[in-house]
Amino acid sequence: MGLKAAPEDQALLLELQDLDTRVQRLDNQLRNLPETARLAELDAEAHTLRRTVAEQTGALEDAQAELGRVESDVAVVEARMTRDRERLQATSSVKDVQALEQELEALARRRDELEEIELVVMERVEQQENDLAATRAALDELDGRIAETTAARDASASSLQRERADVVTDRATIAARVPADLLALYEKQRERYGVGASHLRGGVSSASGVALNATDLGAVRAAAPDDVLLCPDSSAILVRTAESGL
Repeated sequence: MGLKAAPEDQALLLELQDLDTRVQRLDNQLRNLPETARLAELDAEAHTLRRTVAEQTGALEDAQAELGRVESDVAVVEARMTRDRERLQATSSVKDVQALEQELEALARRRDELEEIELVVMERVEQQENDLAATRAALDELDGRIAETTAARDASASSLQRERADVVTDRATIAARVPADLLALYEKQRERYGVGASHLRGGVSSASGVALNATDLGAVRAAAPDDVLLCPDSSAILVRTAESGL
């Protein structure tokens, strides 16, 4: 003998199915928040900028180290020039004077070369400092957008979670009014087929969106009001109401 349930109890399944559908929709919205997708994009941008900051920092440190070496070389040359000048003033040897003057000329050329290199490196250091500062500023701005988007995502999620909790509470209230055997069948069909109850409206099953054929519709018409029927297309419990067109 098939399952029996009062028509009004079967009608409760339509409310239950509507609430379950809402829970599914809310869960889907929670999984697919637009802010979540935007955060993934922003995080990817931030990762790229952080890598750029690391690369620019390394290049700047290398340039600063190079500048330090050139400045040290200039200082060495100038110190040697100072010593040669002192020796030049202290010597009376024509040969030593000539040698010192030649060395001073060579040192002056070397100093000029080093100062030109120093200027080029200084310009490179300045440019790299500006580039690094610009990248860090862009990263700071991006971090601000990430914080704002995170806050918006959390607010959206919180609102949806509150709505979901209310729906779950309403569902529990409705489920408590459904006879245990009818509820068990509903849960079984919903778990197996995705939909537990289908409204027969105007001869069409709401779960499948398909009109029942003449044979199936005849079987539905012949069934007692308290017979629990299954939709031939969706396998959900087929709930008959005044809108069923029977």
